[in-house]
Amino acid sequence: MTALTRALIVDDLASSRQWLARAARQTFVDIEIVQAASLTQARALCEPAPSLALIDLGLPDGSGIGLIETLHPLGTLCIVATVFDDDAHLFAALRAGAQGYVLKDQAPDALAAMLKGIANGQPPLSPSIARRLLRHFQPEPNTPAEPGLTPRESDVLRLIAKGLSIGETAQALSLSRHTVSGYLKDIYRKLCVRTRAEATLEALRRGLVAP
Repeated sequence: MTALTRALIVDDLASSRQWLARAARQTFVDIEIVQAASLTQARALCEPAPSLALIDLGLPDGSGIGLIETLHPLGTLCIVATVFDDDAHLFAALRAGAQGYVLKDQAPDALAAMLKGIANGQPPLSPSIARRLLRHFQPEPNTPAEPGLTPRESDVLRLIAKGLSIGETAQALSLSRHTVSGYLKDIYRKLCVRTRAEATLEALRRGLVAP
């Protein structure tokens, strides 16, 4: 494998960029690291093409999928680092050319351990993502799902509609507040709502909570 000499980290949250940078430096000691908080900033840093790109999907000026589609043909090793663990985001990223998919609910040391596998041709995948990939290719029981929402998004909507705060919802589902906020943002977008009250009405309509 070609030596990784330059890494591009793309995430709108400074804390997430620091987390990713720490893991990258821990794995590739001499690698040059450049950072971007948006797609626009990232595209300005793509010349020359980075050897490695750690890309968030939910960026303020668009989806990281487009950046993967740009960098993958240039030979950049693109790895998604996100809060989204649903099939829609996962498979869209893989189709675009992502060669790894890791979640933000882990320590830098754990991410570094996954990145070290790159040298041996092992794609960096969070354990839950690896299990999701395996399940995708196995027959599943025909269970009803809420139209437009993933099962996890339905869980978040159900608890939010019951009056739980983001912190209480995160605790109930064993997720981080940041992860729940990401799900809630996607729920609002999918349901075309802007407030908790509107989301609660939609949850009632879907039968997720009792009147």
